Amino acid sequence: MTKSLIAAAALSATLALSATLAGTSAEAAPAVKNVVLVHGGFVDGSGWQGVYALLRKKGYSVTIVQNPTTSLADDVAFTKRAIAQQDGPVVLVGHSYGGVVVSEAGTDPKVKAVVYIAAFAPDQGESVSSLIANPPPGAAVPPILPPVDGYLALDKAKFAAAFAADVDAETAALMADSQVPWGVAALTGAVSNPAWKVKPSFYLVASDDRMIPPPAQHQMAKRAGSTIVESKGSHAIYVSKPGVVADIIEQAANAK
Repeated sequence: MTKSLIAAAALSATLALSATLAGTSAEAAPAVKNVVLVHGGFVDGSGWQGVYALLRKKGYSVTIVQNPTTSLADDVAFTKRAIAQQDGPVVLVGHSYGGVVVSEAGTDPKVKAVVYIAAFAPDQGESVSSLIANPPPGAAVPPILPPVDGYLALDKAKFAAAFAADVDAETAALMADSQVPWGVAALTGAVSNPAWKVKPSFYLVASDDRMIPPPAQHQMAKRAGSTIVESKGSHAIYVSKPGVVADIIEQAANAK
C-alpha cells in the first residue's frame, strides 16, 4: 500500500471515529447539576448537611431553602426564589411537608424532576391537613402538641422516637431542642397544580417512619407515578442515611 493510500485510510478512520464520538455526545444529554433541597415542618435546613456534602463532592451545585414554614404560600415563594437563582435545570427535593412545597413550586419551567423524601405528595386541592385526616388503622400517632399562637411543635421527650429513631442521640436531642414552630396555616395550604402531574417524580419511602405511615407513602408515590425506592429508616432518613438520599437525587438528575 502506498503512503498516500495509507494516509487516506488513516484520515478516513479518524473521521469515522470523530463522527461516532460526536454522535455519542449528542445522544448523552448532560446530567442536571443544580439541586434545591426543601426541609419539612418542625426542622430547618441544617438537617440536609450530609446530603449536601455528598452531592457537592460529586460536582452538584446545591441550594438549601430555609423556609419559614409559616404558610404554604410563603414557603413556595422562598423556594421559587431559590429556583430562579439557578443557572440551569433543577432537581427539586422535598422532605415531609417539603413535599407539599415542591409539589406546588415544582411546575416552574427550570425544574426537571421532583424528588420526595418520606414526604407528602398531595394531589390538586389536598393539604397536609386533608392527607392526615384519616390515618391507616394502627398507624403511629405523631406527638404533636396543641397549637400555641397558631404554631405547632412536637413533644421534645417523644421527638427522637417519632421523628429520628435512627439518628444518634446527641443529634436527635439537638433537633428536638431547636425545633422550628410549624404554622397551622402551612398545614391547611392546598396544592393547586401538583408538579408530579407534569414532571418526572421520584419517591424514597422510609420503611420505619413513625410520622408519615409507610403505607401512605407508598400510596402517594404510586398515585404520582413516581419511581419508588424503599429503604429502612426513620422519618429523618435524610439525616441518618444521606447516601441513600443522595443516590435517588442523582437518579433523578440523570433520568432521561
